[in-house]
Amino acid sequence: MSLLNFQPEHCESLFAEKAEAALARLSGLCLPVPDLFNSAPSGYRLRAEFRVWHTGDDLHYVMFPVGEPRNPQIVTEFPIAGPRITATLSPLIEHLRLTPELRNKLFQIEFLSTLSGELLITLIYHRPLEPRWEVEAIQLTESLNCKIIGRSRKQKIVLTNNWVEEVLEAEGRRLRYRQPEQCFTQPNGGINQKMMGWLLEHTSTQGTDLLELYCGIGNFTLPLANRFRNVLATELSKPATEAARWNTEANQIENIELARLSAEDMTSAMAGERQYRRLAHLKSDLADYQFETLLVDPPRAGLDAQTLALASRFARVLYISCNPETLADNLNTLSATHEIDRLAFFDQFPYTRHLECGVILLRRS
Repeated sequence: MSLLNFQPEHCESLFAEKAEAALARLSGLCLPVPDLFNSAPSGYRLRAEFRVWHTGDDLHYVMFPVGEPRNPQIVTEFPIAGPRITATLSPLIEHLRLTPELRNKLFQIEFLSTLSGELLITLIYHRPLEPRWEVEAIQLTESLNCKIIGRSRKQKIVLTNNWVEEVLEAEGRRLRYRQPEQCFTQPNGGINQKMMGWLLEHTSTQGTDLLELYCGIGNFTLPLANRFRNVLATELSKPATEAARWNTEANQIENIELARLSAEDMTSAMAGERQYRRLAHLKSDLADYQFETLLVDPPRAGLDAQTLALASRFARVLYISCNPETLADNLNTLSATHEIDRLAFFDQFPYTRHLECGVILLRRS
């Protein structure tokens, strides 16, 4: 754990240092006092991946220091991971050591777990997987009470299904989420629920519509839907869009429509520059929506110039950011049209330099 600077006794103070650094990056803007949301110091991470290091017939989980790809560090415990992952690390590696068919040329192991207690393990190989692998892998699923996927070059074997089902609470509502393997999901379940709660606390019921870009599997879409008349949510990833559609239907939410479009394409469609067949299924034309609120949760690169121009036209912008640096650049642009009403920092990744931010912007009158 030395690679991760695991210091539970200093978790709160380390978060405070990151928050101060983020405020320094945002200097020059008129900022409200930020809301601070701490993470649990351990057992918070619902996703994890490890390289596998072979020594003869033995093998270990390893991680590599940044910039040192030839310096494997053996991992024997991983206390930041969620309970299902930590409980499975030791029995899994022991089972693999005793099972040549599962051990041979195993390259990487990925874990996806949930607060609701489900676990999906992906085993990645540098060799083709044969029928005997599947027989042994089925025994492993029964032994560990988990789901298993096997991957190698141009090959994927799914023994049961390729997703876990999560249950998250928002304002007393229990929301079901199908989370597919290799789709982005929030890695810190506790902090994720705090982000949902913060957005809901500062979003009153509107008689207008919400446009969401980068909606993923509908993480924020579902809890926010009851604040708006209609929601149009877009996402480029096909598996994530399919999961978002399942999640919407499973939770019986009827005012959400989904479109598989990038943020750039949606911006073009909103400007009337081009018509997209992927919007043809909508119940209403884009012109019939009464969009006043925009929700964005972009990748680390932040919003591009065209999407910033689109955002500048909205009365309210809800911005979730995983990168304070690109957030600062985007806010400097949006400050010409909007003021920052609310600011929050979430310790999504304790013991690292990464910080999740939430901003609510209101258009200047």
